[in-house]
Amino acid sequence: MPLLLALNLVIQLCFIVHVYRSGAPRYWAFIILLFPLAGCLAYYLLEVFPHSREARAARRTAQKISKAIDPGKDLRAKAVELSICGSIDNRVALAEECIAAGIADEGVKLYRSCLSGAYENDPHLLVGLVRALLEHGENDEALDIVARLRAAHPCHKPNEARLLHARALAGRGETEAALAEYRELVAVYVGLEARCRYGLLLERLGQHTQAHAVFEAAAAQSKRAGTLIETEAGWAKLARQRLATVPRG
Repeated sequence: MPLLLALNLVIQLCFIVHVYRSGAPRYWAFIILLFPLAGCLAYYLLEVFPHSREARAARRTAQKISKAIDPGKDLRAKAVELSICGSIDNRVALAEECIAAGIADEGVKLYRSCLSGAYENDPHLLVGLVRALLEHGENDEALDIVARLRAAHPCHKPNEARLLHARALAGRGETEAALAEYRELVAVYVGLEARCRYGLLLERLGQHTQAHAVFEAAAAQSKRAGTLIETEAGWAKLARQRLATVPRG
């Protein structure tokens, strides 16, 4: 019994220390002291777990299940929001859902509708339009918009502009120019997208040895990074999948 009491006190102390270090409301310390077992459990469920890695993983899993059951739910919700308020934010949100749903032509229209007046050369909107154009296969216009973006905002995410430029070049069949852009970009680009797209282009061109090396580097980079956000996790998964199928040479 004394051992159980001592263990209980240690657990209470750990939770109270967490309260003060995490900046949680101070009343939790009194609840934990007054109701040792129930207080600790309540504190964990209400304050600790919602911000934990496990909770984030659970939310991602729930979102994936929701999309699998009703893949058009987010698209419909964004369309309803736009019908209520035609703001630029709502148009952009719907455009992104359209791109994700494979109807990039609608995304192109929505982004174009945003680029007027004070927002005619907004860099975020220009980047969104280029992404939509690339997904729709309109590579010539995508190159024109990238040039417009660079001219108007040379310091706005230059590596992102280079990635879009490389994608447009590859889409137009200018593979040597695209490969040259990718070779320089992968050394400075933050994230896995540039490296993975470089590997996909090499694979498409039949350069399997080089593609395998690029995917291998991407997989190693993702391991070093540890926990990844959803988009990066998607590129890491792609790199691992391609490693399993692309021959070394």
